[in-house]
Amino acid sequence: MRAVKQLLHFGWEQAWSCLFPVVIFASLAITKWVPMPFLPRYDWLLIICLFMQWWMVRAGLETRDELKVISLFHVIGLALELFKVHMGSWSYPGEGYSKVFGVPLYSGFMYASVASYLCQAWRRLKVELVRWPSSWLVVPLASAIYLNFFTHHFWMDIRWWLSGLVILVFWKAWVRYEVNGTRYRMPLALSFVLIGFFIWVAENIATYFSAWEYPNQAEAWSLVHLGKVSSWLLLVIVSFLIVATLKRVKKGSDENRSFMGEESSPNVQGRFGSGKLYS
Repeated sequence: MRAVKQLLHFGWEQAWSCLFPVVIFASLAITKWVPMPFLPRYDWLLIICLFMQWWMVRAGLETRDELKVISLFHVIGLALELFKVHMGSWSYPGEGYSKVFGVPLYSGFMYASVASYLCQAWRRLKVELVRWPSSWLVVPLASAIYLNFFTHHFWMDIRWWLSGLVILVFWKAWVRYEVNGTRYRMPLALSFVLIGFFIWVAENIATYFSAWEYPNQAEAWSLVHLGKVSSWLLLVIVSFLIVATLKRVKKGSDENRSFMGEESSPNVQGRFGSGKLYS
């Protein structure tokens, strides 16, 4: 029974962490089946996402630092969308005043919602990373993974080589998290795989509600190819590495302020107490 209670508590925390993605999926479903007045569907989706982002910060569900991270992901995701749509990887067939070069601006929020989930889950589950590799390895690896999404259209696709490097670099890394007062851990690489798989599930839901459209879905909806899990896995790794690196920078900034005699928050001191772990 304790295991069941822990699983339910973990699911509850995950559900709250997924609040932004859930709102996006609900909006996709509603705007697909319910005619929207005055504006095209894509514009309504943009308005809903902007309002949701404002409300989450206003209600204290996201901090201003988390908003900065999420905004960065919006820019990174939008740049990828502009390129992929231009290359014909997928399309947005609907009309919209907020479309730029065939890409509706709301699409960046789908990437930002992944960052929102990571930030929320990180805080709610008191995530700590063990044996995190050097930034000299992490930053070039994340950059190479992101660039491969662009360069594989003109050069060889090295995603599997990059996946192998991820295993080597993070072989000894673990993620620790807390569920209802009890600490657990899992290999960091396994957490990448799990998050990537569930994003693939979410992608199938999103394409069913016409969030975007792959070429093979032009005539009728079909399941997104399972091979896309590898793409989402790599994108999750980039997202995770960016969030972790920014949190590490934030940790160093807070420690410097504390050293200089400035007051730091008790939450920061408590969560960054160990030199081997950071949250």
